[in-house]
Amino acid sequence: MYTQQKHSAFFELSKSYLNNAVGVDDYDKLVDLLQYHEWKYYIDNSPVISDKEYDVLYKKLQAIEEDNPSIVRADSPTQRVSSDVDKNAELIDHLTPMLSLDNSYNLEDLIEFDQQIHKLCQIDPAEKIAYYVEPKLDGGSIALVYENDQLVRAATRGNGVAGENITLNARSLSSVPLSAKFSEYGISSVELRGEAVIHKEVFHKKNKEREALGLEIFANPRNAATGGLRMKDANESRKRGLEVFIFQLAYAVDDQGQDMMETLEGHNKVIEMLGQLGFNIPANSNPVARDIHEVYEHTQRWEKERENYYYEIDGAVIKVNDFILQKKAGSTQHHPRWAIAYKFKAKQATTTLNDVEYQIGKTGAITPVAKVEPVHLAGVTVSSISLHNEEFIKQKDLRIGDKVLIERAGDVIPYIVKSMEELRTGKEEVIVFPTQCPFCSSELHKSEEQAAWRCENTQCKEQNLQRIIYHVSKAAMDIDGFGKSYVEKFSALGWLSDISDVYNLDYEKISALEGFGQKSADNLQKAIDKAKKNPLHRLLNSLSIHHLGKKVSKLIAQNINSAMDLKDWTMEQFVDIKDVGPVVAENVIQWFSIPDNIELLERMASYGVNISQTEADKPRSIKEGAVLLGKTILFTGSLQEMTRKQAQTMAEDNGAKNISAVSSNLDILVVGEKAGSKLKKAVALGTVQILTELEYLELING
Repeated sequence: MYTQQKHSAFFELSKSYLNNAVGVDDYDKLVDLLQYHEWKYYIDNSPVISDKEYDVLYKKLQAIEEDNPSIVRADSPTQRVSSDVDKNAELIDHLTPMLSLDNSYNLEDLIEFDQQIHKLCQIDPAEKIAYYVEPKLDGGSIALVYENDQLVRAATRGNGVAGENITLNARSLSSVPLSAKFSEYGISSVELRGEAVIHKEVFHKKNKEREALGLEIFANPRNAATGGLRMKDANESRKRGLEVFIFQLAYAVDDQGQDMMETLEGHNKVIEMLGQLGFNIPANSNPVARDIHEVYEHTQRWEKERENYYYEIDGAVIKVNDFILQKKAGSTQHHPRWAIAYKFKAKQATTTLNDVEYQIGKTGAITPVAKVEPVHLAGVTVSSISLHNEEFIKQKDLRIGDKVLIERAGDVIPYIVKSMEELRTGKEEVIVFPTQCPFCSSELHKSEEQAAWRCENTQCKEQNLQRIIYHVSKAAMDIDGFGKSYVEKFSALGWLSDISDVYNLDYEKISALEGFGQKSADNLQKAIDKAKKNPLHRLLNSLSIHHLGKKVSKLIAQNINSAMDLKDWTMEQFVDIKDVGPVVAENVIQWFSIPDNIELLERMASYGVNISQTEADKPRSIKEGAVLLGKTILFTGSLQEMTRKQAQTMAEDNGAKNISAVSSNLDILVVGEKAGSKLKKAVALGTVQILTELEYLELING
C-alpha cells in the first residue's frame, strides 16, 4: 500500500508538522498523514510515532477544520472513528457506534471537561458530579454481543459502525464467557465493550520465544494483543495469551426490545454486575470520584502505580457515572461527551540514531551507547541509550541514521525497542564494533560464555578511573562526600592513579582548590579515615573483581583472617563455601595471582586500610530456637518502632533471609505505615504471611 519512499516522506512530514505551525494550505496533506498513521497503528500494528504525537497532529487538524468548516473532507479522521478494518475481512455491525475518546493531559483539561458536563447537563456549577475512574488498558478493542444469555458474535472496533468478525477468536479465549445470565436482570440482548490485553510477563515470555525462533519481536503488548485478536486461526489467538477485560455496557434491551440502560443504577453498579456474571473487569478500589479534583487524585494514583499493574495501561478513563447524565451529555461523531481519557506521560517515542559511542566499566566491559536525537519521554529528555553489547546491536539490526522506536521502561531506563526498516533511505551505516579498546588501544577479548567484549589491560586509565569511582561509592567503601566529580577532578590533577591513592591524599592541597576550603578537606579526611576501618567484606567487594559482589564477598570474608590469605587459596577452598561457584572463584584466584594487585593491597594496608576480618565479617550467630529459621522476609512502609536496618538485623538473628521483592519465594511481609504496591502484590499472591510491625515484634519475642 505504501512504498518505502512514502514511508520516509510521511515520517519527515510528521516531524515537520509536529515542530512547526500548520495552516489551511497544509490541510489535505495533514488528512493524508493522519490516515497513514491510522493505518500504521491499526492495520500494520507498527506505529512510527507515539500516541501523544498523533494526538498533537489530530488537534492541529481539528483547529484548521474549526476555522475553515467549508473545507472539511468526508474522509477526515475527525469525521469518523479511527479504523482498524482490513478490506478483505468480513464486517459485522455494532449495535451502537463504537466511538473513540477525547484526550486530556493535565488538571486544567479535566476542569474544562467538568465545566462542559455541567453546561451540557444544565447543572449548577457549584454542584458536584460523580465520575467513574478506571485504568485505560492499552490493548485491542473488542465488542461482544450476547442474546438470550449466549455469546453470538464478537468484533473489533473497525470504523466505529462495523468491525471485523472475530467471533471464533473470542470464543477461544477463556476470559470470554460463552454464556452469562443477563436474563436474571431482565436483559435479553446486550453489547459489551472491552479490551484484549496481554499480561506483561506473558508478553516478555512470548517475545523471548519469538527471538529464539528468529521472528520479529513485538514492539509492545498492544501490538501483540491487537494482532492476536485478528489472526486467521483462532487457536493462534488463544496461544498468544490474550485476556479480555470488559469496561462498558453499551447496549441492553429486554425481550420486548425496550431500552434497559436507564433502568440501571449507574456505571459503577453495571461494572459490579458484569463482574458477578463472570467477566473480567479492571481491578479498581473506590473507583467513583465525588468531583473532578478527586478524579485528578485518582489519575495520579494510577500513574504512580502504572509499573506495578500486571497489564500495560497508558492512562485513565473518566466517565460520568450517571446514565441519565450520560444521555443528556450526548456524543459527537468521534467521541462521547460524557467520557474522556487522561493520558499518562508517553513511554514510547520515535527518534533518530545519530551515532554510537563506547564506555568502559570497572571490569573492562565495553558498552556501546546510542546517541539519539533528543526526545521528551516520560517526563525527561532522552539523548543517550545503552545498547548493552555487540549482540544486541546485531539482533535489533541497528544502523547509524535509523529511525528507532524507544521506550522508557519503568519510567527509568531508556531502551531501543526496534529500528524502522521501512523508513531507511539507503544512507544508513552499519555499526562496526571496535576490536581495540577505545581508550588504551589494547586488543579486546570475549569469552564464549560472555556477551561483552573486554579490555584486559589492567593499566587502562579509563578503566582504572571507573574502578576508583566504584571503590569510593556507597555500594563499596561508602566514603561520604567522595563522589564521581571528586574522583575525576583528582585524577585529572594526577593525584589518583589507582584505588590505593584514595588513602594517601594531600589534604592541604585539596583545601587550596577552588570550591573546597579547609572545612571540605577536613570532612573528606574524616570520611576516608572512617572508611579505612571498614569490614573486610566491603574491601573485597570494592576491588572490582569480575562477578565478586556483596553477597559472595561476605561469604568469603567469613572464612579468612586476612585478604592476603586469598593469594594461596585453591579452587576447592572457594567452592567448598556454599553459594560460591567456580566462575567467581576463578576470577578471584586470577586477581590475587597478579603481583601488582598484591602490591596494591600492601600499599593500602600501609596507609591504614583494614585488610583483616572484623567482628562484622564473622558469621552471624542465629539465636537458639530461632522462630524465623529458613524463612524469607521483606519489610515495606514506614516502621515506627525501629529502623529498617534494625528490623532486618533482627530477622537475620532469628534465622530469616531478607529479600528485596515480592515473589512466590517470599514467606513473610512486614508492613509499616503507608505500605504500597508490595502489600498489594503480596495480597494478590495469597501465599505470603502478612504481619504488622507489632505482630512481627510479638513473633520475635515469643
